[in-house]
Amino acid sequence: MPQIHVRRFLPVDLPALLALDHSYNTEYAWQMEVQEGEQEIGVVFRERKLPRIVRHTYHREYRRVLNGWKENWGILVAVIGETSENAPVGYAALQHGSEPHIALVKDLAVGGPYRKQGVGTALMLSAEDWALEHGCRRLMLELPSKNVPAIRLAKKIGFDFCGFSDEHYANKDIALLFGKTLI
Repeated sequence: MPQIHVRRFLPVDLPALLALDHSYNTEYAWQMEVQEGEQEIGVVFRERKLPRIVRHTYHREYRRVLNGWKENWGILVAVIGETSENAPVGYAALQHGSEPHIALVKDLAVGGPYRKQGVGTALMLSAEDWALEHGCRRLMLELPSKNVPAIRLAKKIGFDFCGFSDEHYANKDIALLFGKTLI
């Protein structure tokens, strides 16, 4: 297992972060099913196996990611190795949520060769520390319903499903919200 260090974003990191492969492969997706009765409406999400492995591009255009970073209050980068000058292999971009004391992870990306090696977990644990340092009591994570690898990571590290936004992204995909109370 590589030695992972998480640090704050430096302007010199930008080319390496933009060069990361933000796409992902999955053979599963979360499918939404609406169950409507006369006096109730229910929504159920089920993980479904797809007929083949599907490659998904990142849910936000790079231009929008960069514009979002101007609004974000924290960008954490992960590097492999002993020195913090090493090139970033992943990042998490955080911002204050719509309510006080809530932080939201808007972007979470790990370069392809470094996935499934603890980089995403290290970034999310550092995001929890960062949020606590900034007075937040809850951390939220927004994920496309097709990003099952990230959904599994969120659940593994203690995040609970807490909502969704239909047609949230430009490609009309559903955003699933996961949250974790920090204190």
